[in-house]
Amino acid sequence: MSEKFSVLAKNGMVASSQPLATLAGVEMLMNGGNAIDAAIATAAVLGVVEPSSIGIGGDAFCLFYAAKDKSIKALDASGRSPAAASLAFYRKQGFNEMPQRGIHSVTLPGAVHGWETLLKSHGTKPLREVLGAAIRHADEGFPVAELTAEQWKESTARLRADEGGALNYLVGGGAPRAGEIFRNPRMARTLRGIAEGGAEYFYRGEPAEKIVRCSERLGGLFTLRDFAEHRSDWVEPITANYRGYDVFELPPATQGFVALAMLKILEGFDLKTAGANSADTLHLMIEAKKLAFVDRDRQLADRQFMRVDVRDLLADKRAERLRGLIDINQAAGEYSNRPAGTDTEYVAAADCDGNLVSFIQSNFMGFGSGVVEPETSIILQNRGHLFSLEENHPNCIGPRKRCLHTLMPGMICKDGRPFAALGLKGGHVQPQVQVQIIANMVDHGMMPQRAIAAPRFNHIDGVKVGLEPEIAEAVRSDLARRGHEVVGGNPESFGGAHMIMIDGESGAFVGGADPRKGGCALGF
Repeated sequence: MSEKFSVLAKNGMVASSQPLATLAGVEMLMNGGNAIDAAIATAAVLGVVEPSSIGIGGDAFCLFYAAKDKSIKALDASGRSPAAASLAFYRKQGFNEMPQRGIHSVTLPGAVHGWETLLKSHGTKPLREVLGAAIRHADEGFPVAELTAEQWKESTARLRADEGGALNYLVGGGAPRAGEIFRNPRMARTLRGIAEGGAEYFYRGEPAEKIVRCSERLGGLFTLRDFAEHRSDWVEPITANYRGYDVFELPPATQGFVALAMLKILEGFDLKTAGANSADTLHLMIEAKKLAFVDRDRQLADRQFMRVDVRDLLADKRAERLRGLIDINQAAGEYSNRPAGTDTEYVAAADCDGNLVSFIQSNFMGFGSGVVEPETSIILQNRGHLFSLEENHPNCIGPRKRCLHTLMPGMICKDGRPFAALGLKGGHVQPQVQVQIIANMVDHGMMPQRAIAAPRFNHIDGVKVGLEPEIAEAVRSDLARRGHEVVGGNPESFGGAHMIMIDGESGAFVGGADPRKGGCALGF
């Protein structure tokens, strides 16, 4: 992808982090499928060709503009903790905080149920057709991309330590090199079973049985009943208006409200006059992020356990009060946040009927929990790491509970019409980057590709903030003068975003893909 120029098309478009996956989605559109069909086909291929980041052992979330009834739908396809999970159990195991890896960091995989729920309600193609490309890539093999090979190599020791990881994801004891053809026959077999038997097969059949047996061998808590009773939930999206644009996110347990809170705080400042990536603009964004993350870390949990109404956190008076806490000349240092993992993949898809999809799926950290069920090749996510072991926190571990989620697909409407679908990988950086991209477009008039490629900040903790090298030295010095501790960061720490915008006059699709990754937007 060019760093400057967006991709344009008339009949349909898909954007993702991997060209093979993007192509699978576009082919689905060209063969008569709609945006939902295309998004799931893309995500399924991503799970094969980028196994570190995404797979059927993870969770998914979706925002979907349904052209037929001119409304935005939101699906929470995340899994819950086992029914036997409790604070007492984790304390008895000797944990002072939630484990980052291993079977006790695993929550139930929700993605497959989410795929089927979306296809049955709004898709046009059967699951067996939607999964066709993914099965082919798993069966026949695919050339491993450069960035994927780097991420794979970083997880070699973890995969080697796990029976299923070594069996399914290492070649001769090591990670596949860039350009090597990698085949995954056990994953192909699992996907065929899902293609024919759907969610029933996954949650009540062989995959569930084998995952439960794997969990039992490792001292985990999952039961067949946990899988059989799993469900995805249609939820009401949350929204905030930013300078005439309605921005939509998933409600808790996702951190989507953080982006909305940041935008509401920033709306009271003239970012356009300040200029893109000026010291004033970056300072205000960083300080807004700190304030919004205080609410995230104190309040965010499974929506059934939230002690405040998320709409109250987005109230105008609250935004005004928080805005008043920002000192234009001084960085606040007393706020802290909880950095989170980065391995996720985002898909945007649009079709000629006017449907627009913002879809995200993830294993969480690289190869998730590091536990791979040997016979099915399913990598189990480690989302449970984001539970708290603080007894009085709403996000404290408990039975059949959803943990705090970093995944947050976004959607923007203008004058009641769909304007853009956007999202990214990057854990705690997701709301920060969404806000930067939205401001780049709304305040600074950038097209999608420029908005995505523009240099970014990543506030890490306290006064520490990462800046990409392209940000001017004078700006860096000015931020340091205000008390920010300016550091660098690798490309992974600044996220990987993708977007599809709809031109308000022509209806053309305008796509952007992050040059920090190896993906693309492609249309026809």
